[in-house]
Amino acid sequence: MEPLLIYKALSNETRSLIMLWLKNPEEFFDEKPYLQQGLNFGIGVCVGDIQAKAGLAQSVISSYLLTMQKAGLLESERIGKWTYYRRNETTIQEFSEYLKEKL
Repeated sequence: MEPLLIYKALSNETRSLIMLWLKNPEEFFDEKPYLQQGLNFGIGVCVGDIQAKAGLAQSVISSYLLTMQKAGLLESERIGKWTYYRRNETTIQEFSEYLKEKL
């Protein structure tokens, strides 16, 4: 875990919102299309759904997601032609403990 990368990743409002959306995806995204494909939000949320929710260009969202993944905040999984992102709760917990101890 690199705290500076996490601070930088969370310093952007949209990236912080994405973390919130992925914490409880059922509150922010429609799970029906996932269920129809035999998937659920345990796999993550598709980039296209995140992009549509954010209202930003796909290239911007992809860049944001990559930044968050490099910081260790997200994990991704590719299924077919789609990539799904979910929170990396282990890193989030480590960062939370770091904040408790250092600040």
